Amino acid sequence: MTLNSFQFNTTAGLRFGNGFAVSSCEEISKKLGSRILFITDKGLMSLGLTKPTIDELSKKNSIEIFDNVEADPSKQTLLLAVEAGKKFKATGVIGFGGGSSMDIAKLVALILGSNEDLEQAWGVSNAKGPRLPLVLVPTTAGTGSEVTPVAIITVGEDEKKGVSSSIILPDLAILDPELTLGLPAGTTAATGIDAMVHAIEAYASKNKNNNLISRMIAIEALKLLGASIETAVLDGSNLEARGNMLIGAMLAGKAFANSPVAAVHALAYPIGGTFHVSHGLSNSLVLPNVLKFNSVDVNAAKDYSELARHVFPDLDTNKGTQAVCAEFIEKIENLSKRLGLPQKLREVNIPEEACVKMASDAMKQTRLLVNNPREVTEADALNIYKATW
Repeated sequence: MTLNSFQFNTTAGLRFGNGFAVSSCEEISKKLGSRILFITDKGLMSLGLTKPTIDELSKKNSIEIFDNVEADPSKQTLLLAVEAGKKFKATGVIGFGGGSSMDIAKLVALILGSNEDLEQAWGVSNAKGPRLPLVLVPTTAGTGSEVTPVAIITVGEDEKKGVSSSIILPDLAILDPELTLGLPAGTTAATGIDAMVHAIEAYASKNKNNNLISRMIAIEALKLLGASIETAVLDGSNLEARGNMLIGAMLAGKAFANSPVAAVHALAYPIGGTFHVSHGLSNSLVLPNVLKFNSVDVNAAKDYSELARHVFPDLDTNKGTQAVCAEFIEKIENLSKRLGLPQKLREVNIPEEACVKMASDAMKQTRLLVNNPREVTEADALNIYKATW
């Protein structure tokens, strides 16, 4: 690989270990100050997953809980969280949950810290900051949001917009495998495939910042994820598999944070935005057909064939690039089936006629499509959706 100039940014501090969501609270308190806005969702609150951390933080800090975050969080939810933080006079923000809670926390910290105009912050490197101190605690092994400079919000009925800026990288990420033990099998599978997509797209990204570090850690992410995802899904109490998934998702996050994702995500967003299919499952649905589309490109086929043996060590890599690439895509598809995930858009109640509008909507994701190894036209997107229907 040619060593071009590149930038690599990541989260300043990382803590990994069983029980660290509680044992790290003294450090969290020092980072965030005396008045902490705790951003999460009602599901985690009802499961009691947040209680030990909140109780420990409450010993030294005032805590304001905002638990109204939904999947694919809306701009309205973001503004409500900002208002809660302003009224509380928050000195720091913690995002505790999946990608939705962490993304809301990132932008709340940004707006509270600088009173930044959100409309000016959309896009790449437009956020100016500063932000409030920020800590993120993932409870799923998928988004890698705890180490990415990206926050995605649903605006209007079905469009997603993103803020991408190193300013919203947190001060500290806490990875506690015990928090993921209660994840249902379906969620574990979908978020795990999501993490694999991050690593695959980062490795093959056409972005000019695709770099050696991102490619190296994408490989390590896929080794961990490929070796552990089935165990984590079938035996959710296996802490070693859960830990491997959490680190794998984090590494994949670091990879795509610096070598951005592409058409899989661009085509997944209309599925989630319009039909409220989870982000991980949306990615999983379009992944095989986007990979097949890209594999016509010589460079993409080479990249996929290089990744193949890391995800599937039993795959015969002596067959030639195109043959290995084709088998890699087939094995990815079969893995998704074994994990019990839906394979077709119709299985998640998306009508065939919706493919036309989704193809049009996917074209709005220009910041992602420019990174794809092969140019995607609206007609191409429509064909991919139809093949997935």
